[in-house]
Amino acid sequence: MASQAAPIGGASPSGRVLGPALDRIIKNAAWRKHSALVAAAKAALDLLSSSAYPPPDPTSPHTSPLLGLPTAAAAACLHALLLALESASPKVADPALDCVTKLLYHRLLLGDLGAANDDSPASKLLAAVLSCGALADDGMELSTLRVLVAAARCPSIAIRGEGLGHMLKTCYNIYLSSSSGANQLCAKLALAQVLVIVFARVEVDSMDVRVRTVSIADMMDMSDRNLNDSSIVQVAQNFINEAMEESDVPEPGTLVAPAETDGKDDAAMSKIREDGLTLFKNLCKLSMKFSTPDNPEDQVLLRGKVLSLELLKMVIDNAGAFWRTNEKYLGAIKQYLCLSLLKNSALSAMSIFQLLCSIFVGLLSRFRSGLKEEIGIFFPMLVLRVLENVHQPSFLQKMTVLNLLEKICKESQVIIDIFVNYDCDVDAPNIFERIVNGLLKTALGVPPGSATTLTTAQDQTFRIESVKCLATIIKSMGSWMDQQLRIGEFSPIPSEASLNSIDNPNILVGEDGSVVDFELQPDSGSPDLSGASSLEQRRAYKIELQKGISLFNRKPSKGIDFLIKSKKIGHSPEDVASFLRSTAGLNATMIGDYLGERDEFPIKVMHAYADALNFEGRDFGEAIRYYLRGFRLPGEAQKIDRIMEKFAERYCKCNPNSFTSADTAYVLAYSVIMLNTDAHNTMVKDKMSKSDFIRNNRGIDDGKDLPEAYLSILYDQIVKNEIKMSADSSVPQSKQPSSVIKLLGLDNIINLVNWKQAEDKALGANDLLIKNIQEKFKAKSGKSESMFHAITDTTILRFMMEVCWAPMMAAFSVTLDQSDDKAATSQCLQGFRSAVHVTAVMCMQTQRDAFVTSVAKFTYLHCAADMKQKNVDAVKAIISIAIEDGDYLQDSWEHVLTCLSRFEHLHLLGEGAPTDASFLTVPLVESEEKTQKSSTATASKRTNALQNPAVMAAVRGGSYDSTSAKNNASPLVTPEQINSFISNINLLDQIGIFELNHIFAHSQRLNSDAIVAFVKALCKVSITELHSPTEPRIFCLTKIVEIAHYNMNRIRLVWSHIWKVLSDFFVSVGLSENLSVAIFVMDSLRQLAMKFLEREELANYNFQNEFLRPFAVVMQKSNASEVRELIVRCISQMVLSRVNNIKSGWKSVFTVFTAAAADDRKSIVLLAFETMEKIVRDYFPYITETETTTFTDCVKCLITFTSSKFSSDASLNAIAFLRFCAVKLAEEGFVCHEKDTVHQPNNLDPSDGNSTLHKDDHVYFWVPLLAGLARLTTDTRPTIRKGAVEVLFDILKDHGHLFSQSFWRNIFESVIYPLFSSDSSTTNGHINRTEDDSWNFETKTIAVKCLVDLYITFFDVMHPELARVTSVVTSFIRSPYKQSASTGLSVFQRLTEGLAIKLTREEWKEILLCFKESSAHTFVVFDKIVSMMQDIEIPDRNEPYSEAERYSDHDIYNEDEEEANMETASYAIIKMRNHMAQQLLVIQGIVKLYETHRQSFCIEHMAIILEMLSAVASHSSEVSSESTLHMKFHKACSLLEVSEPAIIHFENESYHSYLKLLQALLLDNPSMSEDMNIESQIMLVSEKILRKYLNCAGHGQTNDASRRDPALHWILPLGTAKKEELSARTSLVLDLIDSGYMGIWDKKKVRLDTAVNDWQLESVPSEFWR
Repeated sequence: MASQAAPIGGASPSGRVLGPALDRIIKNAAWRKHSALVAAAKAALDLLSSSAYPPPDPTSPHTSPLLGLPTAAAAACLHALLLALESASPKVADPALDCVTKLLYHRLLLGDLGAANDDSPASKLLAAVLSCGALADDGMELSTLRVLVAAARCPSIAIRGEGLGHMLKTCYNIYLSSSSGANQLCAKLALAQVLVIVFARVEVDSMDVRVRTVSIADMMDMSDRNLNDSSIVQVAQNFINEAMEESDVPEPGTLVAPAETDGKDDAAMSKIREDGLTLFKNLCKLSMKFSTPDNPEDQVLLRGKVLSLELLKMVIDNAGAFWRTNEKYLGAIKQYLCLSLLKNSALSAMSIFQLLCSIFVGLLSRFRSGLKEEIGIFFPMLVLRVLENVHQPSFLQKMTVLNLLEKICKESQVIIDIFVNYDCDVDAPNIFERIVNGLLKTALGVPPGSATTLTTAQDQTFRIESVKCLATIIKSMGSWMDQQLRIGEFSPIPSEASLNSIDNPNILVGEDGSVVDFELQPDSGSPDLSGASSLEQRRAYKIELQKGISLFNRKPSKGIDFLIKSKKIGHSPEDVASFLRSTAGLNATMIGDYLGERDEFPIKVMHAYADALNFEGRDFGEAIRYYLRGFRLPGEAQKIDRIMEKFAERYCKCNPNSFTSADTAYVLAYSVIMLNTDAHNTMVKDKMSKSDFIRNNRGIDDGKDLPEAYLSILYDQIVKNEIKMSADSSVPQSKQPSSVIKLLGLDNIINLVNWKQAEDKALGANDLLIKNIQEKFKAKSGKSESMFHAITDTTILRFMMEVCWAPMMAAFSVTLDQSDDKAATSQCLQGFRSAVHVTAVMCMQTQRDAFVTSVAKFTYLHCAADMKQKNVDAVKAIISIAIEDGDYLQDSWEHVLTCLSRFEHLHLLGEGAPTDASFLTVPLVESEEKTQKSSTATASKRTNALQNPAVMAAVRGGSYDSTSAKNNASPLVTPEQINSFISNINLLDQIGIFELNHIFAHSQRLNSDAIVAFVKALCKVSITELHSPTEPRIFCLTKIVEIAHYNMNRIRLVWSHIWKVLSDFFVSVGLSENLSVAIFVMDSLRQLAMKFLEREELANYNFQNEFLRPFAVVMQKSNASEVRELIVRCISQMVLSRVNNIKSGWKSVFTVFTAAAADDRKSIVLLAFETMEKIVRDYFPYITETETTTFTDCVKCLITFTSSKFSSDASLNAIAFLRFCAVKLAEEGFVCHEKDTVHQPNNLDPSDGNSTLHKDDHVYFWVPLLAGLARLTTDTRPTIRKGAVEVLFDILKDHGHLFSQSFWRNIFESVIYPLFSSDSSTTNGHINRTEDDSWNFETKTIAVKCLVDLYITFFDVMHPELARVTSVVTSFIRSPYKQSASTGLSVFQRLTEGLAIKLTREEWKEILLCFKESSAHTFVVFDKIVSMMQDIEIPDRNEPYSEAERYSDHDIYNEDEEEANMETASYAIIKMRNHMAQQLLVIQGIVKLYETHRQSFCIEHMAIILEMLSAVASHSSEVSSESTLHMKFHKACSLLEVSEPAIIHFENESYHSYLKLLQALLLDNPSMSEDMNIESQIMLVSEKILRKYLNCAGHGQTNDASRRDPALHWILPLGTAKKEELSARTSLVLDLIDSGYMGIWDKKKVRLDTAVNDWQLESVPSEFWR
């Protein structure tokens, strides 16, 4: 026996709990009434106290139901407790319940409880506890609930199968039947807590699991009146909190049994999960209890249904990954929960409808991948049906649906999955599209004039909520896109909760606050990941199919043709029949019309349609119903006839023994159709009786009657049950498989269930319908169409936006326009922002621009007088769009910047600041002073400023697209309008100028493409501002400068793209007609350029040149001298201050100065030349250290200055600077080294001096300098020409030693030879010189002299150019002018003298041959003279003028012709004199050449010289022999009273010089003369001279004639002309005789012809003999 100090019940843990409890039971029990109980309690205490027990061993097996107690003691204790509980006495049972609770809290009770056929003490104890809940005692009820929570929470016991079901029912009953509201709420919480514990164990498959304590907030049924009493709510919450807290911490040493499986197979579930599945099924069954028809208003049953649905909602909300992966649990959801939803969908109780919606949301959130077909049914049934009811909806139902949609829409992945799996599935409804369109209809409200049950407030509430849902949809799409593309700029509002976060605090939340979507977790099975491309194909297929269906419903034949051509259905009749039979959306009437057509193909389709139906075993009436269930019979009798004829044929084929022939079936079928119409058409008053029907069908069976009983039964079937299509009835007529979508259309869904909002009858859905739907689920499961698709490709958003952008645009725009509600407008603007984000990122340009334009228009900045708070919010939205989505706006930037421009304009008006127009109409300095003064203006000035025209125009307003306000012809502005305008302007104070500047200041954060688009838009808006005819503004212009400054540090590639846009803009604005604007922009460009030039540029880059290019373009094109002068000053300032950093910018600098040099204002020219002078003098090394083209541009600029018409000094100084440049080049060592010239071209382009030699060759500096000087030699001013030639050749002479031979060759080709190109090109025989070019001759004369001197100097290097140089020199000899020929001969003489000792024999020969060719070329002049005078008739004017006057009737034309002839003759005479003089000069040159260099000539050289003289002499003879020409010259000279050309003198001089040279050669070099047979040449020349003389004397011809005819003849005396000619020739003959040439004749033993002896001496002049 234990001592008095030992505790009651012993020292064991179980004893310490059981002892005090048994003692209390004994004390509270009635000894007589509870004697057995007392005895059992005492016996148990004795066993507990009789002996000590060893401490429990966690590893040892336990057979005792109580931890630490022997089996006997445990059984005794449990027996005592059982008796106490069964006593039904609260005093006795309460300690027992408390004891059981503590045993469970401390995990002292062990084993499995509640299993079927379990008679263990523990199971009996549990059953007794459950029975205490039915004692109708408030305290006992709470104690029972406490025990149940503890039992569920205790991991040391496992309540199995039926035990869990009994626990559920006990709590259920307490909730439904307890008289205490607190107990009812406690029972609900206890039941919820038990479910949370059970299914938490199911998830982890373990008994020991930590769970949360449920909250009253988890309970959704707000219709429960107990929730209205805060004290009751608090009591219930405290009860469950205490129950969970006491059972949360186990006592040390307790044991938890591991989870066990049922041992059937490896794939079998554990008992824990089996129990959970059983409990879920029982809960679903409880939710499907319906009241009997006797008591349809059973509120207790309704409360129980609501409770069960609440619990199901909580279970679904807490379901984890195991639920989605286990087939049994998924199957239970489909089989039991979906059935419960389907059955309860017929109830109109709002609480049930709300719970159904909540459960559906949970299924959609967590189980959509496994419930694709079920969701496709329930979404239209629960959501779309209510949403699309606009006119007469239930307010509470629709609000529930809108709230549900809002929750759904917050889950971005859910929205995406809905579109992918339904809208892109051909066999599924367009859920997403219908959601959006339904929300649009709701947002637009009830159409005007339509009947509705809604109040105005309710309709407004619907509008706001629907707009909120639309905004949530587009925002979720944006969030999903950001997540997939990892875009961090668009951050969702943190306050937005997830789909079920309100209802389920335990939902998983990611680190960024976003809800973790269970469907995308790795353990969520393996959904089919489909690409966007395949979805696009499916979507396109579905759209085209729907287009074909729509066409079919209007024109069946066209619809079928379209579908066949688009390959949506096959070509065969069987394919078309299958399509008509199984495709949803087809109009039944149109199907009937098509099947009844008489065309061949529709008839084949109708036959195929009927042949596909199986009528075997069906009675006739049922067969007709089955046949007509898919279409409506047409009204035309012939069509009906064809359709029923085929039916009869098919029916008889399937049932060959039914009728004698098909005719019988055909007639009977027709009769049945007539009976159906007669019986069920309300328009028919005299109904057909049965006897009438029988009588009408007599003799139809091959002359026999059908049995009357058969016809009677058929009559009754038709009359009682109308034959109609399946769509007309809620009861399917067969199990023939058809597409599930037939049950998903709105019209069909309405007919599926009895939706009566006014009644609340608990009537279940039709059992046959439910069975049919379940069969459809089974038929579709496993097919590819029912597979769930998950996608991560954001391309799907493009297809979604194509569906929803237009409805969203309409909803947001209409709401924003019509509503002033803050919540509604805020949601609209948020929707707009999200829509812009999605469309911008997805590059949907049209949609993006539409949304941005809409927001921009709603700012009302273009008509501020009508502005409201919502318009200010729209301005904020525009700014947010610019900041958040600037990288994707592209062309939409224009709308954004237009709004910012208008905002700034209104802001300035509100501040009272002067408008930009005032700055642009006064000088810039004055405008700056006014700006400073306006900043210190007082508030009173602001009021006065509001009276200016700009404010008036702003008050009048304009359209969004107008660049300025309305014209001045608008009505006058009233003071009230001005006051309203001022108040509206004050609204804009909500937006600080900081936010405005933030967009521009952070433009450097835009990506490369975005900044270019931003700059383009800014330039476009700026041009619009500046071109305003009344209010030009410079806001965007100033921002452009800021933007360029902010983004100047971008990479070069991006900056070049930016500047290309800005460059064109600056050029455009710089050429503006508004002088102030042009000056402002050029000054702004100067500031940017100064900033840009602070950055150093590497060699061979072109960024500086591109930056400064606008200066050059404007300088060249601007008509404003002020602008041009400003540009010159700006460039001068930049050069002088940033000369160290200028590289490629030199090109633009020199381009500007080149344009300035040609300016028509003297100040600009002198200013530019002053800067050029400083550049060349002080900064020449900076020019040459960059690209060689820089120096070329410098030279071009200096050359342009030489053309200045204002200052000859500047022109000459420019040429001098060119000489200075050459000196600088030489000083800096720009030597042209010899390079490999094999692969180099032979010339350079003198225009630019580049692109032909190696880049490192300094020829790039020399050639443009020399080529530029060469071009100056053609200047019209003599001083410039002369100076250019002198400087050119001086440079070559002074610095030629720096040049290589190859460079010399290129200089000659590109610089020197072009100077003489017009003279040296004579291959075509034409002389290009005219008298008008005499001014150019002077230049050429100087040039050729300098050329010869230069060539002589550098002959050693340039001897290969001897032929070309000689050709240039001798080209002067070819000239028809004496002066030119004289110059050529003198220069030729200088050339030969300078090179005489250096020339080889071949080079001498080359020179002489060139001289010979040029000399011979001069002969063509005479041919031209002859040709010129050939057709000229010189009149004979010997007659007196009086005789000529007799012909006064001569035409005036003859006088003009004679005058022209005389002018031509005069010109020919002059040309002839010049020609002869030129030939004499050539002769002199030849003779002098011989005299000077005869020692250097060989026989070959002398032969060339003699050939030249002989040619000239022969040419003189030819000239003298043209007697006709001489006669014309004689007449012309006599008329013109001028002397005749000395032709005979020319001939005499030619022969005289020829003979003289021959004689000299004979005397100077006898040996050479002998070799060349000079004496024979002398003899021939002498003979030619004498014969000429004799012929002139008239003896040559006579002598010849005498030989032929010895007869006598008269010799006539010579005329005057002949005597003069003979006298002129006499001197040459005398010289011939005196010079001793006759001795050569004697020496050769040659005698004169006998004719000489027969001379008529009297005809010889006396001078001859003297």
